[in-house]
Amino acid sequence: MQLSPLRLRLLVVSLLSVSFLGALDHTVVSTSLATIAGDLGALEHMSWIVVGYTLASTVLLPVIGKLGDLIGPRLVFLTSLLAFLAASLLCGFAPSMLWLVVARVVQGMSSAGLQLMSQTIIAHVTSPRERPRHMAVIGAAFPIAILIGPVVGGLITDHWGWPWVFWINVPIGLAALALAVVAVPHIETSAPRRFDVAGAAWFTASLVALVLAVTWAGDRQAASSAIVAFVVALLSFAAFLFVELRAPEPIVPLRLFANRTIAAGLALSAIIGIGLFSVTAYLPTYFQMAYRTSVTVSGLVPIATVFGMLVSNLVTGWLASRSGRYRVFAISGTGLAAAGLATMALLPAGLPLAVPMLVMFAVGVGTGSFMSLIVTVVQSAVSRSELGSVTASVNLVRQVGATVTTAVIGGVIAAGVAAALPSGFDAATLTPQLVHSAPLAAQSEIAGLYTDVFSPIFIGLAFTYALGVIAAVLLPAGRLPDEQGSPLDAEPLPA
Repeated sequence: MQLSPLRLRLLVVSLLSVSFLGALDHTVVSTSLATIAGDLGALEHMSWIVVGYTLASTVLLPVIGKLGDLIGPRLVFLTSLLAFLAASLLCGFAPSMLWLVVARVVQGMSSAGLQLMSQTIIAHVTSPRERPRHMAVIGAAFPIAILIGPVVGGLITDHWGWPWVFWINVPIGLAALALAVVAVPHIETSAPRRFDVAGAAWFTASLVALVLAVTWAGDRQAASSAIVAFVVALLSFAAFLFVELRAPEPIVPLRLFANRTIAAGLALSAIIGIGLFSVTAYLPTYFQMAYRTSVTVSGLVPIATVFGMLVSNLVTGWLASRSGRYRVFAISGTGLAAAGLATMALLPAGLPLAVPMLVMFAVGVGTGSFMSLIVTVVQSAVSRSELGSVTASVNLVRQVGATVTTAVIGGVIAAGVAAALPSGFDAATLTPQLVHSAPLAAQSEIAGLYTDVFSPIFIGLAFTYALGVIAAVLLPAGRLPDEQGSPLDAEPLPA
């Protein structure tokens, strides 16, 4: 389907606005959590404000992707936007933590629809050659939300009150809805097909159990619950595979994984979640302890990382649309990120903060160079009738990889610090403020401890990106085709 240049621009603006709302709602709440939990009198359940949103937005991806293929992405997109706005209203009016968590779950479900259908709609209305620059613009919503979300959330909470963190979505969302009704085209779907209810149920059960297991894994009191959840996840996933191999219309078409482009693309997408998204949350703590910075200053490193990702994402999207080349960006990007993370492992504590900022900026540049581009490449390897499903798969492996690895890294840090902490300090009550007020010798010892704990983590993540270089090399060499619906213009791999 070809749109006029004006309508295509309106469509991109609409999709960017809505994608930004969904991404921002994931980050803007972080600085308001303590205030919200205190007002609702449920500090012990504070984490579920985030966990409920993340869990819902992850597990519904394959279901929403399949629905987009069956009933059309326009209907799923508009329905998701209406549900998101309704859930935002309910969040702001929440009189209890249970109400808020349930509303956040609905927000997460609808947010998944917004993000996923935005990418799917662009795939339907543009050729593979045009797609990277448009996908890069929409993909910029996530890094921008990371950059400004916590600050916006803090300002709104301080000046208007925490309900407005959610209510601010409504006027912006209504404007985006009005634009979307005009700009998002009706996209014809293939003949009516059956929805794989059994596959969807087992897949959702396995992912819910897995996310809960990794969430509880770091809590000693919930260790038995984590083990049970892991067992349930394994059994549910086995049942899902059994069902999918026999389903006439599987929710996740397993045969697609035999396609080299799709398999390599999914591996690269997972590596982004495993190799970078997982560690970003821990970088401020690392610099507060190892470099003895303030809380505010420690945030500069993740900001530099995300800024590098944002710039690279936009630049490579534009370059890929001009040249049609995509493999070179994946190879160079994974290589640069691997080198950057290996360098982080070798940096001694006490260097000027500008040094790790520059290194992590390079890691962000490497990741951004193929972050949105790989979605386009994978979409170009399937028919129009499977765009929603394959786009969901790309996003799913990234989010699951980030969720699982975040929990693993948290456990490694907790165990490593507790095992080697100097006498007189308790790992359970250790804070940057406590360390900064300790004698210089103790500060230096703890700084060295955090450097020793994080070094193997950086090495492991660098190795993950090194595997990404192999996956990038396995992508078929060639150019993105100029015509919509054309297969990738593959060239033989060099000997």
